[in-house]
Amino acid sequence: MRDSAAQGMGSPCCPAFSRGAVVSGGPEPGEKGLVYQEAPELLQGQGVKPVPGEVEAETPNGPSPGVAPEVRLSLRRWAVVLLFSCYSLCNAFQWIQYGSINNIFVHFYGVSTFAIDWLSMCYMLTYIPLLFPVAWLLDKRGLRLIALAGSAFNCLGAWVKLGSMKPHLFPVTVLGQVICSVAQVFILGMPSRIASVWFGSHEVSTACSIAVFGNQLGIAVGFVLPPVLVPNLEDTEQLAYHISIMFFITAAVATVLFILVIIVFQEKPPFPPSRAQALIQLKPPEEYSYVQSILRLLRNTNFVLLIVAYGLNTGCFYALSTLLNRMVIQHYPGEEVNAGRIGLTIVVSGMAGALLSGIWLDKTKTYKQTTLVVYIMSLGGLVAYTFTLSLGHLWVVFVTAGILGFFMTGYLPLGFEFAAELTYPESEGMSSGLLNVSAQVFGIIFTIAQGKIIDHFGTQAGNLFLCSFLLLGTFITVFIKADLRRQQANLDGEQTDISRDVHPALLKQSVSKAGKKHKISSLLARILPFWKTVPPSTR
Repeated sequence: MRDSAAQGMGSPCCPAFSRGAVVSGGPEPGEKGLVYQEAPELLQGQGVKPVPGEVEAETPNGPSPGVAPEVRLSLRRWAVVLLFSCYSLCNAFQWIQYGSINNIFVHFYGVSTFAIDWLSMCYMLTYIPLLFPVAWLLDKRGLRLIALAGSAFNCLGAWVKLGSMKPHLFPVTVLGQVICSVAQVFILGMPSRIASVWFGSHEVSTACSIAVFGNQLGIAVGFVLPPVLVPNLEDTEQLAYHISIMFFITAAVATVLFILVIIVFQEKPPFPPSRAQALIQLKPPEEYSYVQSILRLLRNTNFVLLIVAYGLNTGCFYALSTLLNRMVIQHYPGEEVNAGRIGLTIVVSGMAGALLSGIWLDKTKTYKQTTLVVYIMSLGGLVAYTFTLSLGHLWVVFVTAGILGFFMTGYLPLGFEFAAELTYPESEGMSSGLLNVSAQVFGIIFTIAQGKIIDHFGTQAGNLFLCSFLLLGTFITVFIKADLRRQQANLDGEQTDISRDVHPALLKQSVSKAGKKHKISSLLARILPFWKTVPPSTR
């Protein structure tokens, strides 16, 4: 048996054992030992000094059957998540590019506002029937095929739209938008899967936030760029020229991103990045049943509650985004550009919220508490936005819209990561997909209902309609239990590795310094059967 130590790759926000040395689990001949992280002072106490870099503990014959592969991080993970964010950005831009200048497209194509609204809602409608086939492909064929399909459909739809530069060619632009909506099905369920497959246990929430970040940035660009590129003109030929510039830029960017996906995007890293992933890779493929996985998810009460809560919150966001131009123009005529800037404010502040919530989760693992607080603040933000929209002061609308966006948009990655925790070891693609189906269903219902309410009763009534459902979602979130299965799998792996190779006295000393009392309790429960009968409050 041999030992090797190396400096860990934990982030500054990680809990105990996230920084320090990487130590092999002591492989026998023909095995590749598990690599785990240990406290540096504990290693030095045994005469082992941490050194920079990672040391791979393996023997020439490779891993034995049933032995977990080495846990290591790949630098390529950052290129993968950033590239995904970029083509997700492009697809999200194409979703909102019509809604952000709704009145201009109504004039150009000579159709109703409801017809233009459907160019956004078709994204939601397409997702619902295609989720299960795409989730099945993700489980069976992996990340690379899904990434190629998503970026390819996104590119194709962008080029089709270039053929709709005449007022009578509205069906062509509908076709292009439907193709882009198919691409979205291959994109929305990917963030948590990419985070789990490529990133370590102490950075998955941050990685998921970065992946969602691209989609939100695309919506932000979709709010601010179309009003700049396509001014409100009466001349349809001039209007066609400006619209064609926007469509051509989009198609060119989508093409470049598709080529980069072909070159850069890989199925998975050479080594699993976490113990949770290592355990999943050890599971024989024949043990996995797609149908049984869906049934297990739907029998998970906490996850079902999260599906409803997530759908209500995100559905409200979709409705607000689609109808924002109509609401602002109704109170501030001729302010198409500022309407786009308000949308930009909502999404950019939401991206900051998403990133900060991801870092916070990686540091604290307080999924339930964070989700509930963000939900309550989303409701408060929407109430404030509702009663300030009609005051006649745009700067006030910008402020309340920013507060609303920080929490409502920041909730999106929280939902993905909370779902991954509640449903481990089920596929992240399936759990994310079910969340998104709920969001699309509620998004369609809220968009149509709020649009009709605005037409008949005004914007305040429409926004109060959404507030009532956010209040319902808040109550539902209260009843979700924080059953963090993925974190427990990682903790169990750490305890097993440490207890096998480290003297119990040193282990207890190190854990005490890190403040991890629950780890000691779990270890004692395994060793001493009577310990399970002791009430947790007295341990």
